[in-house]
This record gives sequence, C-alpha cells and structure tokens, in this order.
Amino acid sequence: MSVKVTINGIVKEYAENTTLFDISQEYQKEYSDDIILAFVDHKLRELFKTVTKDCTVEFVTTKDSAGQKTYMRGMTLLLLKAIYDEIGNQNVEKVLVEYAIGPGYYCEIRSDATLDDALIGRIEARMHKIVEEDIPFQKRSITTDEAIDLFRNYRMYDKEKLFRYRRVSKANIYKLGGFEDYFYGYMPPRTGMLKYFKLYKYDDGLIMQLPRSSNTKEVPAFEPRHKLFHVLKESNCWGNTMDIENVGSLNDVICKGGINDLILVQEALQEKKIGAIAEKIVENRSNKFVMISGPSSSGKTTFSHRLSIELRTHGLNPLPIALDNYFVNRENTPLDADGNPNFECLEAIDIEQFNKDMRGLLDGQRVELPTFNFKTGKREYKGNYQQLGKDDILVIEGIHGLNDKLSYSLPKESKFKIYISALTQLNIDEHNRIPTTDGRLIRRMVRDARTRGTSAKETIAMWPSVRRGEEENIFPFQEEADVMFNSALIYELAILKLYAEPILFGIDRDCPEYVEAKRLLKFLDYFIGVSPEEVPHNSIIREFIGGSYFKVD
Repeated sequence: MSVKVTINGIVKEYAENTTLFDISQEYQKEYSDDIILAFVDHKLRELFKTVTKDCTVEFVTTKDSAGQKTYMRGMTLLLLKAIYDEIGNQNVEKVLVEYAIGPGYYCEIRSDATLDDALIGRIEARMHKIVEEDIPFQKRSITTDEAIDLFRNYRMYDKEKLFRYRRVSKANIYKLGGFEDYFYGYMPPRTGMLKYFKLYKYDDGLIMQLPRSSNTKEVPAFEPRHKLFHVLKESNCWGNTMDIENVGSLNDVICKGGINDLILVQEALQEKKIGAIAEKIVENRSNKFVMISGPSSSGKTTFSHRLSIELRTHGLNPLPIALDNYFVNRENTPLDADGNPNFECLEAIDIEQFNKDMRGLLDGQRVELPTFNFKTGKREYKGNYQQLGKDDILVIEGIHGLNDKLSYSLPKESKFKIYISALTQLNIDEHNRIPTTDGRLIRRMVRDARTRGTSAKETIAMWPSVRRGEEENIFPFQEEADVMFNSALIYELAILKLYAEPILFGIDRDCPEYVEAKRLLKFLDYFIGVSPEEVPHNSIIREFIGGSYFKVD
C-alpha cells in the first residue's frame, strides 16, 4: 500500500508507514537548518511518526520556535543522560535545569562529586559520544499512576508531586539509552542531530550553551551576565526559602489554604525591593533621570508608579515621561525587513528632540513636552510645560532607556538606570523550566484581550516580532543597569490561568497559532487556578488582569 504525501506543493508516493524522519532526509538538502519536526495536515508531529494516509507535510527546522524548543528538550535529556553516566545514578541526588542566560542554560548538579572543569569535560565528551552513536529517542505512554511510581523510583520527587495534580490519565515518557524522563513537549528523533553545544563552568553549576536562532549551527561563546544571574539566583533562593521550587509545591500551598499568605508575603517582598531602589536613587542627589527599561509585559508602568510613590516618601517629586511621546511622526517611522513600520528600533524615536528637551530641563529651563497621538500618528503639543525644581526627578520609561545613544547629551552621573523583567523563578519540575517569555506572553494576551480588544491569536502572531525587537534593543543593554528588578510573582500563573484559558480555547484549530495555543493550554493545565480577589490593587499583576489603583491601561 502507498500513500500520497504533498510537500511544498508537490505530490509524492511513499509506502504506508514510512517515517517522517525518512521522508525528511530526502528534503534536508533544501533547508539550511536541520529538520526536527513536521506538520502533518497542520498538526505538529514528531519525526518518528509514520504516514498512514494521504496528507500534506510541512517541515519544522531548528530555526523555527517549535524547533528551537524541541532542540532544547533533546539537549536537556542528552545532558542528563551524560551526567548520570559519568557520576553514577547512585551518586546523583538531583539535577536542576534552572534558567536561561542568553542562548545558554544554567544547570546545577546536587551530588557528592566535585563539579570542576575536569568533570564538565568528561560530561561534554560523553554527550558528544552519544551524539556520534546517533541513538533514537524512544517514547512510550503510561498511566499517570504508573508515572508517579516511576518518578518515585527514579527519585524525581518534583515530578512525582506534579503528577499528583494531573487530570489526564496518560503521560508520555521519553527514553534515551536506558535513561527515562518526562518532558513538556516534543523530542527530536535521534541524538545525531544534537551536534551543536558547549559546556562551561559557571558559579555553582554549569552553562549548557546552545546556538542562537539566527545561526542554528554555530555555538557562540558564553558571555556571563552577572547582574541578571544574581537577580535570577536571588529569586530562586527566595522561592526555595518559601519551600516553593516548582509548580507542584505551589499547588500544595494552594490546596492547603496558604495562597493568601503567600500573596501577601510576595507582595511585601516586592514593596521592600522597590523601596530599596528608591533609597539608592535618593542617596545620590546628582540623579536627575531615572531611566526604566525592560521587555514587553514586564509591568514597567505599575513599577514606575510604585517607585514614584516611594520617591515621594523621601521628599522627591517624580515627574513621569513616556518615551513613546517622542516617536517620530508615523510617516517617518523606519521600516523593518518585511516593509512594516518598526516602532521598536531606536530610530523610531526623535532622539535629537528628546535630548534637547531633557538637556533644557537639566539646565533649569521651562520646557514644553510633547504628547504622541496614536490615532493620527503625530506628535502634539498641548501646553505640558515642565521645569525641574530642586526636589524634582524625571522618571523616564521606554524600551531604549538603558541605551546611552538615546540620552547621549545627558551626563552619566545624572542617570540612574533600572532594568525590569518578569524573570520567572518557578520551574515545572527539576528538568522542565518555565521560560520567562511564556510568562510575559500570557500576561500580554490577558491584558491586550481586556484593554485593546486584541485576540489571543493576534498576540501570538505578533509575538515573534516583539521578541526580535527585544533581542535587538533591550537585552544587549541589560547589564548596564544600576539595578535590576524582577517583577515576576511566584503565584501569578495560578491567577492568570483563569483569564488565559478561555481566550486560548477561542483559537480555531485551523489557525497557525493553534499549535502555540495548545502548548500554552497544556502548560497552564499544570496549575491549580486561584481567584484574584486577594491580589492587592497596587500589584503589578493588576496591570494585566485589571483592577489596578494606577492608570495603566
């Protein structure tokens, strides 16, 4: 029996039950990046699946978002296999895949073995050996109860706890050369395609460095981001202190009635940190410009309001300025590679006018500040005059705030730079991290659906463009900040779940965005939902779910 398979508009016949991997090998030469998954009739499939009927196949490479995530999961299982091979099952208490540092992932090994360069070298050599052997990833489906028993036997207690809250009856387990684990998402077909990686010793653990999406076959050198790492580690330590390292632990707190206390403690911690930032600003009276920057949906607006309140308690008078008001008129906005207006590049800002106004204020002049009319696409002047007094300080919020090219004329000593991002400190379990971008995407979907009438489908569709803008205009400058603030709340995904699920379910199965919606729905299914009633009205999360004391919409 044969089946007809349509690929790139051309129909070919294959024997029934031919694997997608075998078919992909015929077409690999047409792609500059490795094929790692495939859509079969618009449904995402792993390459070890077979074709059993006439269908249309579209290949997914490691350059695509779904392909990147699959490569990362395969690399994680490869790393775990090599660690247990080199140190020995009986000598490893736990391996933790913690957080992303650029294209690298920080991991810790809890073991009696000393994690030095020699051991890391052996682990890396073992990984390369497994890649050379081109071992297939094997997948099997077991019941949730069987999975709980399996994880207990493997001493993967985080997974055991998580699966006690699973509502589905089955779980897919992946096996690599005798080592079994559970992963939230699809896997590559074989280890042979996991060629591109490098391990580095860093802090108390190691960095598994992977390629960037811009060049999937080149591993860039690891560039430490010490300030970012410190904030991530501090947030992680706080979660550990609260005995909430993962989603299973958060669910335990919710089930035992402790969520209200957790909300109060988390909010108090953020208030304390905002207060400490205000104190640092006040310590140096030459600070006249507070420059706040961060990626989309970090809660910059609420943070700016709360910081301004703290500054007032110290006798300062903060004056807010949004960089968006310095957009060039829309007809002068630069275009991106696709010919669309690029509102996120530095050239979309009237840098000269911004510097002229800020310099004038610094020199004590009375300056009329603009307002950008987003309906007409033009800057307007409506009599908003400002003049800096002795106790006045400007709080400037915008994505280019940390880039000195924006504020080139202002003395360095007059600027205090703050980087804010929602750096998720919670993991699904020890081997499955929650990407920071997922938390921010869910925040943005909920906010945009509520305030802008933007569907979840539209938000997902535009997200890659938003991410490119962040990679180009925000992340390269984050280490230049004087302080970093983590706006992620350890409980927030349990709140956002109630708002995000209905709008994600509204995405039609035939839409290209459905695959991402399905992934996010599966992810949110791990959480027990929580009512927002106990969330304070000055909380950063209120910027997204509504009910904020501040004007944030």
